[in-house]
Amino acid sequence: MRDFYLVAVIGFLVGWLVALPAANIGIPITAAFFLVTVVGFTLFAPFALWILKLLSRKWGVFEQFGKFAAVGTLNTLVDLGVLNFLILLTDLASGVPFVGFKTISFLIATTNSYFWNKFWTFGSRVPVTGKEYLRFALFTLGGTLINVGIASLVVNVIGVPGQMNPKLWANVGALFGVFAGFMWNFLSYKLIVFRNSTNE
Repeated sequence: MRDFYLVAVIGFLVGWLVALPAANIGIPITAAFFLVTVVGFTLFAPFALWILKLLSRKWGVFEQFGKFAAVGTLNTLVDLGVLNFLILLTDLASGVPFVGFKTISFLIATTNSYFWNKFWTFGSRVPVTGKEYLRFALFTLGGTLINVGIASLVVNVIGVPGQMNPKLWANVGALFGVFAGFMWNFLSYKLIVFRNSTNE
């Protein structure tokens, strides 16, 4: 039951955080928008975890990957929320400022990620240690470089296609970076960072 409560909290937070990138790309933020996103994500997250728990009866990694995906979704919205907040504040969506904003947003999301993943996704039963945190920080730095590098490649090297809104393209680039960083992080956290402190 605890897992369903926690994933509902994640869904609730995601439902609120989605407003920042949506507002930045021009989607009207109304009461109906919040009703759909907040209620929708709050209800969908436990349902999705329930499905993955069923699948994990046959393939054990599904439940853990589902938790990681829920945390990853929250981290993505923290990442995009901070990024879009900084873009809204400055009206800068490319170049060196984008790289700086993306780095800040990813590092804030990563701090959130550490605690959720350590204690919920990977079920750590040991307290935070300097050695573990250093491993986490080093692998997260790799994820940061992958995330920011891919996002910056899409935004600054490939560039905005046609007449697309640069703010929308900044979010497209960010999502490409998030996906690449997501896969790196799951594998490195599972196989290296938390391998000796998990509930498996």
